[in-house]
Amino acid sequence: MFVVGTAGHVDHGKSALIEALTGTHPDRLKEEQERGLTIELGFAWLTLPSGREVSIVDVPGHVRFVRHMLAGAGAIDLALLVIAADEGIMPQTREHLEILDLLDVRHAVVALTKIDLVERDWADLVEEEVRELLEPTALAGAPMVRVSSVTREGIDTLLATLDTALDHVPEPEDIGRPRLGIDRVFTMPGFGTVVTGTLLDGRLRIGDTLDATPGGPSARVRGLQTHRRAVTEAQPGTRVAVNLSGVATESLARGQVLAPPGRMTAARTLDARLRVLAHRPARHNLRVAVHLGTAEVQGRVRVIAA
Repeated sequence: MFVVGTAGHVDHGKSALIEALTGTHPDRLKEEQERGLTIELGFAWLTLPSGREVSIVDVPGHVRFVRHMLAGAGAIDLALLVIAADEGIMPQTREHLEILDLLDVRHAVVALTKIDLVERDWADLVEEEVRELLEPTALAGAPMVRVSSVTREGIDTLLATLDTALDHVPEPEDIGRPRLGIDRVFTMPGFGTVVTGTLLDGRLRIGDTLDATPGGPSARVRGLQTHRRAVTEAQPGTRVAVNLSGVATESLARGQVLAPPGRMTAARTLDARLRVLAHRPARHNLRVAVHLGTAEVQGRVRVIAA
């Protein structure tokens, strides 16, 4: 199963587009509904014309919430880059595109939203600017669809385009080492502790024992849900909700990873090859925010070689 993640500037219609595609509004917090913007990650799913099921991760577009965008973008297979036709390319459009490029996301579909608000000539101009923006990136040549979440113009075409684009995306690999980066933790009445995330590199089954790393307890898988359906086994690449027994909700947090006992060890240092953006140079001893999976921690760069 594939995960499609949105990207784009605030107020360019990402959540409205997801609702038009799926019938589900991904903004789950009261504050999000009242303010009309996505603050946390939102989730939905849909069945494409081929019958293929995909999970949708809707990420915030506002600059203050870009850390949440990073938490969602790290596990996506295809990006749905949303650009409003009436405003065109904006600051978070460029920032999200840079993040997708750094995360090596190589498959995308561009949705040119709010097409009902502009004349055809203006839409042609915006489309050309978007193609120029994508040209030097791995997403050059990505298909582009003009849509309106209000009139539903182009929605069926977008669904078909997503379906075709996913034909070229490799299936998530199963190497038998299940791990799930936690992006939400909550208590559900009658069930207890529930976490959600995208399952990588293996399968989870009811009855499995999992450790939460770093610093978390062990717990047993009491139940599994994918797209609000109860399942006995979760497949790699799946958005999954895991009902855990033997663990308190407050002992878990976003950024922890669930994995079988002994599979993961916490560390305070790592060796990495950095790709540095031209306008954000790195230097020795630079303090940075490190985004790894769904985690965000503070760190310091120690330059070994350049």
